[in-house]
Amino acid sequence: MSLKSTSKIETNKYEILADATAEEFEASIQKAYLKQKNKINVPGFRKGKATRKMIEKLYGESCFYEEAVNGLVANICGGAIDESGLEVVDRPEIEVTAVSKEDGVSFEVTVTTKPEVEISDYMGIEVEKPVKTVSEEDVEGSLKKMQERNGRLVTVEDRAVQNGDTVDIDFTGYIDGEAFEGGSEEHYSLKIGSGQFIPGFEEQIVGKSTGEEFTINVVFPENYQMEEIAGKPAEFKIKLHEIQETELPELDDDFAKDASEFDTLEELKADVRKRLETLAEKNADTELDNRIYDVLISKMTAEIPDCMIEAKIDEFVRDFEARLSQQGIDLEMYLSFTGMKEEDFRNNYREQAEKNVKARLALEKIAALENIQISDDRVEEEYKPLAEKYGVEADMVKKAIAPSTLKADAAVTDAFKLVKDNAKISE
Repeated sequence: MSLKSTSKIETNKYEILADATAEEFEASIQKAYLKQKNKINVPGFRKGKATRKMIEKLYGESCFYEEAVNGLVANICGGAIDESGLEVVDRPEIEVTAVSKEDGVSFEVTVTTKPEVEISDYMGIEVEKPVKTVSEEDVEGSLKKMQERNGRLVTVEDRAVQNGDTVDIDFTGYIDGEAFEGGSEEHYSLKIGSGQFIPGFEEQIVGKSTGEEFTINVVFPENYQMEEIAGKPAEFKIKLHEIQETELPELDDDFAKDASEFDTLEELKADVRKRLETLAEKNADTELDNRIYDVLISKMTAEIPDCMIEAKIDEFVRDFEARLSQQGIDLEMYLSFTGMKEEDFRNNYREQAEKNVKARLALEKIAALENIQISDDRVEEEYKPLAEKYGVEADMVKKAIAPSTLKADAAVTDAFKLVKDNAKISE
């Protein structure tokens, strides 16, 4: 392989020209022949027994070229990118410009690179740390949530449905008089006011009584995930089997004993306050960090490729999907429940993704300017908490995460600590 040239064609875009030699191409053709020969029919030969020369005579000299060229792409283009020294942030676009047995293969590779970043005045920045206090109302609110979590559902028969009740219903949805796929359930448990269903659905169940059969009318949102019913009016036939309300326990010493490790309600309140104060301090520190990020971003200039933002959104979506899977739900099901289109769902992450990318670029530049170095011993230490987090041996983590990745992450961490330690923080 030989790198012929590297040229900038626009901001964060480069064109790389590279060649595979005739010898490299011949080796790849032979490899393609060995891979495919058992699948090729040649009159007079059993499968796998025909020579390469016989196959090429029958099907043409170039019959293995496509497989051979594809086999060269990863190594040749990867090597050319490494040799160019460019830091690529997206999948390269590859075009084969010439193929011959005499001269080999020529490639034109277009890559998107990490942007050039400029930043200054990052030492001694002025930020205000937010003060988060815990009020008596906060404590009472937390106790109220504990009370609700320890409540029990009891059937009510002497009144109609109220907001906050849990109902057991059958429903079938119709559009233009036809039942639609995914619009029917039996004995579905729905908490009224939870917002699980499209707007207007839950509200129309309020006031209905046990055993009642009725019809409600709604309109699916314009941005509903299932495009075939988005924006359309629908009719749902409902049968109400049961109404349940949440019966709350009394907030007293007995509640404290049942719901916590404490013997009295006052002890429980004191513990709740302490935990809220710890959380408030942690939230204040997080908000302070976010304000430092905002200042750093304001002091940075860079033309960021959109692919970097999209890649960060992909990370957020994968994390969300992982959390959904723990509840037995996939993303498609979630979007169907919420009536969202995938594009709108992704766009909810765009602002945070852009901020994360900018902050990372700013800190990487600071790490370079301050010549922050991470030792190999430090990298080894970084693997230990990751192994503990995922419950695997450190060697398994090393196979999944390259040392260079952890080294870069550690440099960013140290760069942020340097900025924060030197910041002028007021309260």
